[in-house]
Amino acid sequence: MGSIWANKLRSGLTMLGIIIGVAAVILVVSIGQGGREQLLKELEKIGSNLFVVYAMSVSDETIGPDERITLDDAQAILDQVPTVKAVAPSAYEYAEAETHKEKKQVLVIGTTADYAEVRNVPLGQGHFFSDLDSRSARRVVVIDERLAEDLFGRTNPIGQKMMLKKVPLLVVGVVKNEEGMFVGSNRSQVFIPISLWQNLFNSARVDQLEISAVSKDQVKESMDKTLKLLHRRHKNTDRYRAFSLEQEMEAANQAMGIMTTIIGAIAGISLVVGGIGVMNIMLVSVTERTREIGVRMALGARRKDVLTQFLIEAVVISMVGGIIGMILGLGGSTLLALALKLPPMLSWSPVLLAFTFSAAIGIFFGIYPANKAAKLDPIEALRYE
Repeated sequence: MGSIWANKLRSGLTMLGIIIGVAAVILVVSIGQGGREQLLKELEKIGSNLFVVYAMSVSDETIGPDERITLDDAQAILDQVPTVKAVAPSAYEYAEAETHKEKKQVLVIGTTADYAEVRNVPLGQGHFFSDLDSRSARRVVVIDERLAEDLFGRTNPIGQKMMLKKVPLLVVGVVKNEEGMFVGSNRSQVFIPISLWQNLFNSARVDQLEISAVSKDQVKESMDKTLKLLHRRHKNTDRYRAFSLEQEMEAANQAMGIMTTIIGAIAGISLVVGGIGVMNIMLVSVTERTREIGVRMALGARRKDVLTQFLIEAVVISMVGGIIGMILGLGGSTLLALALKLPPMLSWSPVLLAFTFSAAIGIFFGIYPANKAAKLDPIEALRYE
């Protein structure tokens, strides 16, 4: 400790590589774990038993009128696939929502009452429209909080009217705007009965079916049976595709895991560089203290005493650097998680891994200089300088 303290600047610069390496490893791994945790939370929020079915083009061919998904398909799936709990056909189009004061471009989603269940729609005020509203094409609308504030200010929007494509609609519900990893844009959304949507946009189009299976374990079975039913009803074999939200999340989770591992490995390289710095400084220290080593040996110090002395010195430098790096890594990961709106993952596994690795580097890169010091001939060492 006296030797380290006597060369404070040199010891500090030697520790710097270890500090940066440990902090970087902890930071990367913690943020990676936080990202995966957020993915799981988003999955639970939307629903792990959700899957989506859509019609797609094959090669250069477009989808024919007889191959488009219909509302009758949605009802057939609900009736004939026992593992399906709810089906929400949906269609999307942009339009201008307005009141006598404001106008806003919005994404208009035409769907059924089941959409609220399938998508776990978080309502802040009022209610989602009903099956009766869907069947009778009632002029009702559910808007989000952002649009409610833009169009109605501080006035309670429930019971108010807004115009959509010059048609007056009654606001019956307000959806909470929740921030998440899958919130793509700041454009507001409105939900109307799909029968009304088809009237407003003069189209019988259904873009996709959002389907909820009875349980998470039956999603794959439900997807297969749904696709078979659609292909049989439309007399084709390769027009429909399905993907589950869980599949998408697993793919994203795997990609994030690979990226975290790669970046963590790159960060770990700085630990190795820091270890080389420790070895370099220890070799300089051995050279500078050759006479001291000779005196110790002349007074009875054995080779293993000298070896232990320099090895402990290297390990102390590495471990002190590791502790400082741990503190910086944990603090940095917490601040970065707050900035990215991710749950801070203060897992001890990366901390212990980085700290153990820093101690191991001290031993590994300290052995050579310590061994060199231990092998010095006492007579030659005393005669040095």
